Amino acid sequence: MSDLTKLKHEFEKSSDFLVALGDQKRQAIILALLDKQVVHRGLRVSELTDVTGLSRPAVSHHLKLLRNVALIDYRRDGTKNYYYLTHRTKRIQQLQTLLTHVTTVMEENEQL
Repeated sequence: MSDLTKLKHEFEKSSDFLVALGDQKRQAIILALLDKQVVHRGLRVSELTDVTGLSRPAVSHHLKLLRNVALIDYRRDGTKNYYYLTHRTKRIQQLQTLLTHVTTVMEENEQL
């Protein structure tokens, strides 16, 4: 299998994750969840609307997309849901591998 074929396959595997990361509104949610003060307890949708300036339906939509790529999860406390970043790094490792392979192919092409 050629390097470009491998890269194509890796891009396909990472496509949904890249799309999820590529949106500025989802980036704002991720940054809010990375805040040292909330990282352990998580944030509720209402808190995320305050931080991001998005509506509740918009925040819920973006949370769903981030959950679909296993970047965030939630815990239920009574009737309240607290969203937090997951520690599952498989998707991040896939992205790191993809970027490493892209760099390798670029460097090999420069030497030609």
